Amino acid sequence: MKHSSIMLSFCAAGSLFLAGAQSAKVATPAPAGTLRLISSLPRTGSANAQTNTMVNGIKLAIDEVGGQVDGWKIEYQDMDDASPQRGNWDPAVEAQNANAAVKDDECVAYIGTFNSGAAKVAIPILNRAGLVMVSPANTYPGLTKAGFGEANEPLVYRPSGKINYFRVVPTDDLQGVEAANWAQFLKARKVFILNDRELYGKGIADVFRKQAEKLGLEVVGFEGIDSKAANYRSLATKVKATSPDLVYFGGTTQSNAGQVAKDLRSGGYEGMFMVPDGCFEQAFIEAAGAANLNDKTFVTFGGLPAEQMTGKGAAFCTAYRAKYDADPEAYASYGYEAARVVLQAIANAKTKDRAGVLAAVSATKDFDGVLGKWSFDANGDTSSRVMSGQTVHEGNFKFVKVLGN
Repeated sequence: MKHSSIMLSFCAAGSLFLAGAQSAKVATPAPAGTLRLISSLPRTGSANAQTNTMVNGIKLAIDEVGGQVDGWKIEYQDMDDASPQRGNWDPAVEAQNANAAVKDDECVAYIGTFNSGAAKVAIPILNRAGLVMVSPANTYPGLTKAGFGEANEPLVYRPSGKINYFRVVPTDDLQGVEAANWAQFLKARKVFILNDRELYGKGIADVFRKQAEKLGLEVVGFEGIDSKAANYRSLATKVKATSPDLVYFGGTTQSNAGQVAKDLRSGGYEGMFMVPDGCFEQAFIEAAGAANLNDKTFVTFGGLPAEQMTGKGAAFCTAYRAKYDADPEAYASYGYEAARVVLQAIANAKTKDRAGVLAAVSATKDFDGVLGKWSFDANGDTSSRVMSGQTVHEGNFKFVKVLGN
């Protein structure tokens, strides 16, 4: 499937109105120019349901400003960074998207990516061009912080020497810690840790393991899986033999979390199963089968689910339902927030170009949005620390608690 281009041009320029009885035609001022926002998200494959709501959130934010900021027409292009062959994000496609954005002189912001691995590809390309990137979903710490991944991170993503990458979602060094804390609260004493060997999944599994050991939990196994395997029956037998109270899987719906859960249950494992925010989507429940998850599956998320939001968050959910006649998936609010940050930056920018917008995004402080009041720190990370825990009950996610409280 090729990426689609969605142009939102709610521009009043050129409209005519009647002036008095003479019906004189008076034209409003022409727009100062066009500024384009480009998003790059996996629109092919099982992540589509999640990214559909993220794109809807972006479109809603643009709709709310009438498709223009300070007389500048705002256009939006929805790019797909997945390929049919992979059914998930593809490094080659992500590079192609980032390069296309760089070559587009009207593009002043890149919203994405969904996957942290894709961000590793895009950030340096955009950095060289001075094009700001705001992610609604990347949580791998090494993209912005030293000491959590490879030795050259995050400097390797900043060839210009300047920071152009920002994110509105808390990172896995926070989520992984709270997940292990929650496992202890749930009275787990022995844990078996799995991961999908990808940047996000392995990274959060490592953080979970470190915190679990710090808390005195016994780690009875730590293994990476082949995310393309047809089944994990032999692994399930191995896991069951260690008698863990809880199995933690660092990965996503797209890296086969549902099949892992299904095979653990069919293999006789009856303990708890915990996954991170990469599985906080209805597609995970559908892939695993609700009966394999109900009341023994726990999901962490860097924020609050829609039904728990208050203030501007609740107003967003109401507006989203009114416009799309559906409930937003977990990351819809983050897509909306990322777009609002960019739109505010355009309004505040001293010059309506890449340099001006980048400087304005970097200066974002005390942003009063749907995720509460927060700021970007010196690394480009949000100051928000809100984490929540969910379970699966009768085929649906059910909020349990705010983590860390």
